Amino acid sequence: MRRPNIVLILADDLGYSDIGCYGGEIRTPNLDRIGRSGVRLSQFYNTARCSPSRASLLTGLHPHQTGIGVLAGNNAPGGYPGSLNDRCVTVAELLGDVGYATGMSGKWHLSGPLWEPADSWPTRRGFSDFFGTLSGCGSYYDPATLYRGEQDASDETRDPRFFYTDAITDHAVDFIGREAAAGRPFFAYVAYTAPHWPLHAPEDDIAGYDGVYTAGWDELRARRLDRLHAEGLLGTESALSAPDPAQPSWASAPHQTWEARRMQVYAAQVERMDRGVGRILDRLAASGVSDDTIVVFLSDNGGCAEILPLGDPGEFRAGRHIVPAATREGAELRVGNLPGVDPGPEDTYASYGPAWANLSNTPFRLYKRWVHEGGIATPFVVHWPAGGLAAGRIVRTPCQLTDVLPTLLAAAGVTYPSEHRGHEVPPLEGRDMTPALRGEPVQDTWLFWEHLGNAAVRRGRWKLVREHAAPWELYDLDTDRSELTDLAGHHPDVVAELATAYQAWARRVGVIPRG
Repeated sequence: MRRPNIVLILADDLGYSDIGCYGGEIRTPNLDRIGRSGVRLSQFYNTARCSPSRASLLTGLHPHQTGIGVLAGNNAPGGYPGSLNDRCVTVAELLGDVGYATGMSGKWHLSGPLWEPADSWPTRRGFSDFFGTLSGCGSYYDPATLYRGEQDASDETRDPRFFYTDAITDHAVDFIGREAAAGRPFFAYVAYTAPHWPLHAPEDDIAGYDGVYTAGWDELRARRLDRLHAEGLLGTESALSAPDPAQPSWASAPHQTWEARRMQVYAAQVERMDRGVGRILDRLAASGVSDDTIVVFLSDNGGCAEILPLGDPGEFRAGRHIVPAATREGAELRVGNLPGVDPGPEDTYASYGPAWANLSNTPFRLYKRWVHEGGIATPFVVHWPAGGLAAGRIVRTPCQLTDVLPTLLAAAGVTYPSEHRGHEVPPLEGRDMTPALRGEPVQDTWLFWEHLGNAAVRRGRWKLVREHAAPWELYDLDTDRSELTDLAGHHPDVVAELATAYQAWARRVGVIPRG
């Protein structure tokens, strides 16, 4: 059989409603094109944070089984190793073993060692062609831990035209063109860092959103929900959640011009990523392989409410985020959300804050790190004309990251092994989504989440969820997708059943309890 090509595109910290075909006002014509002509899932879930989501996406396991329960970086002896372990197998390893060319462009964030090659680096987990970063985030003008293969590529940032989003696209386009010309099936994993902070974008892109965000987060949340309804992604079960009570209304927000600028830069980051997606789609078309290429797009978690700096600025620069102390030209970096300092240029290092993250996650509540809908709901687009997935269909079957690998393996005709390179590997935790993607009815299944003590379990209409150390909450997602009315007190039997299932799952996959 002719194996399909696969392009897996992952955004970083993108909210459920940010792109156009999911209700956003951000210009994303390329994602909208494949979304509206392919298949969109209205209830697809990530695992609430970057490293765990990547681990689950690439292995078909829950992140705790892979060694990455929180983030990359060793938290032993009381925590997770923080590197992809040898008891899991990646999609790149599996596809490479059957003759696929495997290339990765962008953010890895699945290895504790960042400076010396290790068995958890992408080059040693199935990717024969790698360009990107190992760390979790960094400047778009001068990213840290930049490699080609296992060679330091930081010299490439000296080019004044260098911008990381474009560099990721460049590598992906070159890889696809080369392998398509060679006639080999290929797997391209394109892991953008956009729109993760820092808020960096070229000024022309930012100016394209002049005036768009002066309406403020309250009005724009309502508009996004209207468009989500119009797209057919959500219905009356998804009312607009109340604004974050810790944030001001737009009418009472100070520094409105600066606030609007923050969201302008975020939107510009997303649009530039979409432009890169357009270049990838164009290369597929020019190579004559569009129809038989599976293109998947999703985000690793919900919109991010983090406020910079996360701690002491000195510690922030020296810690896991690897923030440079100065720009390439030697100018001092202005770290933090500073009213009057417009984000975007290289000498700024800012985030967009909780109120705009609340907009990104419309209509849901809470954010990245939480396992309420705002933290785990993601846009999920699949486009594969030759596979019968080009009907403009919206699928409402609940699915999560563990389902992606079984789906890709089924499409490629690859059998998942019980052991790999001398190591026993756990069975896949998810299931092939293809029947659901084709509009066929499928049975309900259990879905589970845990991150930093935030926990959830879903079965059919019922979702049991809690914040760390807080009581369980119960929601009927068929009537209350936005999790507004806690029914735990009305259905203690359902709470008990789901809580028991969660505890059994947590023990089985190795969740480390948090004190």
